[in-house]
Amino acid sequence: MLNDLTMPDTEIDIDADRDSTEFSKYVVDRMQQLEVKNDLLRTQYQRIEGEKQQADDQRIKYEREVRKLESEVATLKTTPQLVGTLVETLKDGRSIVRSSTGPEFIVGISHFINEDELKPGVQVALNKEHLSIVSVIPMVRDPAVRGMEVIESPDIGYDQIGGLHTQIESLKEAVELPLTKPEIFERIGIEPPKGVLLFGPPGTGKTLLAKAVAKHTDATFIRVVGSEFVQKYIGEGARVVRDVFEMARKKSPSIIFIDELDAIGAKRFTDAGSGDREVQRTLMQLLSEMDGFDPRGGVRLLAATNRPDILDPALLRPGRFDRLVHVSMPNLEARTQILRIHTAKMNLADDVDIDHLASITNDANGADLKAIVMEAGMHAVRGDKDAVHHTDFEAAIKDTLIPVSKPKMYSEGMFA
Repeated sequence: MLNDLTMPDTEIDIDADRDSTEFSKYVVDRMQQLEVKNDLLRTQYQRIEGEKQQADDQRIKYEREVRKLESEVATLKTTPQLVGTLVETLKDGRSIVRSSTGPEFIVGISHFINEDELKPGVQVALNKEHLSIVSVIPMVRDPAVRGMEVIESPDIGYDQIGGLHTQIESLKEAVELPLTKPEIFERIGIEPPKGVLLFGPPGTGKTLLAKAVAKHTDATFIRVVGSEFVQKYIGEGARVVRDVFEMARKKSPSIIFIDELDAIGAKRFTDAGSGDREVQRTLMQLLSEMDGFDPRGGVRLLAATNRPDILDPALLRPGRFDRLVHVSMPNLEARTQILRIHTAKMNLADDVDIDHLASITNDANGADLKAIVMEAGMHAVRGDKDAVHHTDFEAAIKDTLIPVSKPKMYSEGMFA
């Protein structure tokens, strides 16, 4: 009876196989689920790691910004320092310093300063409380800051200047020869002129002459407007003068061209105000630099003015501006040359008569003639023409030349 109730072995094997197959399928499904979940977790981990890296980068960026702001705040909170000029170094380790306000002080020197840097004339920073020297300020001689124009190689030659042959020859003798052939003066036993003054009406080519000389001597051209020497504080103008001449010596051969010399070279008066007295101090520094100039050195001095009648006699005496060159208004021949120079690259019509144009521009200087040529070209452009015609020049003359009364202060014999 018991044997009848017992399941056959074949049925038991079938059930076992079925359970094993279902278990295997479960295991496989479960593994696949776990692998999918693992991939999802890996993706989430990588995303979190990327966000963490971005957060770290942002943190570093903000920390740098914070350090920068803290440094700026610390700089703003720094105790202000006074600017002074070192006059003399004493043997006991102290120095005599002239402050920017005028008085002189005997002060101590920081041990962190190199003694080789402490030379008379250098600018130093002074502690505001104890007035001791804490640092040496580098001398700033930036031409852009000082209002100077330094041209290593001017692009204007003698062939671009018309009607000034006599003036060009004078400049060649006084400026070009001492720079290019100094042995000639040594052989003859004379000293070349120290300075050359160009005087004459505005627009007659004084600056062009100076640039042309610099080009033909391969010299550095340093142009300074006279008004740039006029500074706000006492002694600043004289310091700028020293900077100009020192820069010229370092860049030699060089040519210093002081335009509008009358801005600092006017006659001195006893009843001058405080501002006029500072200009006079600057003038005296200029006179001192000219007196100390090596006449055979690699630096030449040129100056230009429209008002030679108001210049101080100390500038015009022999030994300073030795050569006076009058740049007069162009005559008929000179105006013809100037017009030919300015129209050389223009497409002129056959009816253009340069000689006639020169004859009807009696009161025009070089700058006026250049403006006439440019205005004639603009007339042709407005008319959409292929060339510039004579009528365009006539219209330009009417539009450009304005009759004005010009004072007669530029005669050849005015310095007699």
